[in-house]
Amino acid sequence: MAGAYDPSLPEVPEWLNKGDNAWQLTAATLVGLQSMPGLVILYASIVKKKWAVNSAFMALYAFAAVLLCWVLLCYKMAFGEELLPFWGKGGPAFDQGYLKGQAKIPNSNVAAPYFPMATLVYFQFTFAAITTILVAGSVLGRMNIKAWMAFVPLWLIFSYTVGAYSIWGGGFLYQWGVIDYSGGYVIHLSSGVAGFVAAYWVGPRPKADRERFPPNNVLLMLAGAGLLWMGWSGFNGGAPYAANLTSSIAVLNTNLSAATSLLVWTTLDVIFFGKPSVIGAIQGMVTGLAGVTPGAGLIQTWAAIIIGVVSGTAPWASMMIIHKKSALLQKVDDTLAVFYTHAVAGLLGGIMTGLFAHPDLCVLVLPLPATRGAFYGGNGGKQLLKQLAGAAFIAVWNVVSTTIILLAIRVFIPLRMAEEELGIGDDAAHGEEAYALWGDGEKFDATRHVQQFERDQEAAHPSYVHGARGVTIVL
Repeated sequence: MAGAYDPSLPEVPEWLNKGDNAWQLTAATLVGLQSMPGLVILYASIVKKKWAVNSAFMALYAFAAVLLCWVLLCYKMAFGEELLPFWGKGGPAFDQGYLKGQAKIPNSNVAAPYFPMATLVYFQFTFAAITTILVAGSVLGRMNIKAWMAFVPLWLIFSYTVGAYSIWGGGFLYQWGVIDYSGGYVIHLSSGVAGFVAAYWVGPRPKADRERFPPNNVLLMLAGAGLLWMGWSGFNGGAPYAANLTSSIAVLNTNLSAATSLLVWTTLDVIFFGKPSVIGAIQGMVTGLAGVTPGAGLIQTWAAIIIGVVSGTAPWASMMIIHKKSALLQKVDDTLAVFYTHAVAGLLGGIMTGLFAHPDLCVLVLPLPATRGAFYGGNGGKQLLKQLAGAAFIAVWNVVSTTIILLAIRVFIPLRMAEEELGIGDDAAHGEEAYALWGDGEKFDATRHVQQFERDQEAAHPSYVHGARGVTIVL
């Protein structure tokens, strides 16, 4: 029987490094697990009970839809030949000759990785998927699922690929020397700004949900957060496209920043509110991870601690203080505070990378010689300005593109669920419910509850009808 080492099979290419390929596939799997099931679990458990299924499905659908769009068109838009200085030429990435060849990014100065194109295509897909899923966090609990299904491929095509090509794929920001080691701008700033814009156009949740939106399962919420944290070792550890010195430094810095930020956020909660919050700890974890991502493999470990402190402090202040004083921020209902935990943290991380990027580490990864942060003198001041300019481009592009996409969808599909459906939740959107429970924990007994329930529903909702999967329970 033929096997991997059968001498009759074609020889392993000389360029293939099995260790690098194994690590890159492992890193891709870790990033994939952050979304599926990580964010699926986190979204399902951090929302009110009546939105658990809808929130999980939005993440699940996006993961699948992005993969298909990625290989059909979008990979080459992000990492292919140049069409415009900020956009690649789209095209399919499923020809076997193409996928078996050595990985390369045409307009990049990065040395060709020692693994196949198939590995690179899949690795970059997992980044595109998680970015799109993060956008969903801003509109949970009211966006029309059909509008979301249309939004995902359009946003991937017209927003994500532009940022990815401009900074990673050899576009104008890459050539200029903007640093984004693993997605502080391409992923976190992009998703945070796009989510905020989407929340504005979709509109807020019903008043009752805005005032009270408790997580339905704190322990599962922690499980989802744990997958997100541990998966980040692949997120930042896979960015160098090799199992090398940079990947090791990136993994250590990533986890250290996350731990520091979590502890800082928790400390602030205790100081100002008298007790630690599990949701707050998760938010601090996320801001630490997002904050270190732009420079994870380019900074010294002491700088990762500083980034963790800033990432645990500034987003906390923006949520707890600035938000309450800003009419605009209060008007926009960002369900999971994606703008604060990702956009603010990613922006701060990019700026701090412009301060702390070490020249000896930069030379291992970046295309331009003598790249360094401002802390190390030389041309570091210019690097800081480049970081600010790169962030401005990503933010503005996402405001404009997300707005146009949503306004176009709105012509054909309502962006928001009907008010009656918003009062029902999952059963109205999917005909399914996450928990077969009555009220807040009492098991549903049809012989005792159904008649009274129907009378209550008919009184509250004259046009009420039973859902596809039994009785609808308003929670």
